[in-house]
Amino acid sequence: MNNDLLRVGVITQTHGIRGEVKVFPTTDDPNRFKDLKECIIMGKREQINVTVENVKFFKQYVILKFKEFSNINDIEVYTKCDLCVTRENAVPLEEGEYFICDLVGLDVITDEGENIGKLKDVLETGANNVYIVETKDGDEVLIPVIDQCILAHDLDKGTITVHLLDGLLDLNKK
Repeated sequence: MNNDLLRVGVITQTHGIRGEVKVFPTTDDPNRFKDLKECIIMGKREQINVTVENVKFFKQYVILKFKEFSNINDIEVYTKCDLCVTRENAVPLEEGEYFICDLVGLDVITDEGENIGKLKDVLETGANNVYIVETKDGDEVLIPVIDQCILAHDLDKGTITVHLLDGLLDLNKK
């Protein structure tokens, strides 16, 4: 996916017959949809720019109505498609917050200068996120995203500096 587009949800199904869709939010804060004006549906063949006309919340879903669609038949081809925003329409990040897509691929280096590998993905758990680092030999190391372990992110240098707590690498051995 284009790094200038950030996924905020997935269209799971249509809602009613007037072109509304049920969206499963993939953003940290589903309330961000209240201020969302424009987004992009990542269709199977093309990207569709849409304007948000109405927002409702239902259980863990967000119900969206786009100005461009007023009929269930026109919108249902976009079920299971990602809903993205441009960086300009993204929620502003707080100090110390990063978009996952900006971190994936960075070198993970210990505070002692050892290169562990590259950040492969971020596992979002209930308590704290976990960095999945792929080592040079193809193994994976899991590092909890807590202040004691993650010391610095330097997007300019392309590095994440970590402190490995005693026994952390032992826990990762199979």
